[in-house]
Amino acid sequence: MTDRKPPGVSFESWVDRQIREAAERGEFERLPGYGKPLAAIDAPYDELWWIREKMHREGFAALPPSLALRKEAEDALEAAQAAPSERRARAILTEINEKIRTALRRPPPGPPLRLTTFDVDAVLRTRRERRTG
Repeated sequence: MTDRKPPGVSFESWVDRQIREAAERGEFERLPGYGKPLAAIDAPYDELWWIREKMHREGFAALPPSLALRKEAEDALEAAQAAPSERRARAILTEINEKIRTALRRPPPGPPLRLTTFDVDAVLRTRRERRTG
């Protein structure tokens, strides 16, 4: 592939030829997502889509730390309810409780935390009742 457009060749035909030649060599077949439908093709246009995708791939959160901890606490409660064993559920709740205690001692920036630690025994009791009844 040439780096510069040759003189006397229209830009469109130069680009079209490079695309056609690359397709003939099969270079597009090795791309991730080849043959799969475009994600969110029916969604309304968002000019910052690439930023959101990048943040998602890199594991960054757009939420302030206090809201991110609230979301993490909700997810932890769901994970504890779905855990395969009571021991695993207790470990999940103990871990999130430690994070909540740390945040309560030193509040993170952003909106108020409005979060308290989980009563591990009460959550496990509710979990047991749901599984048996």
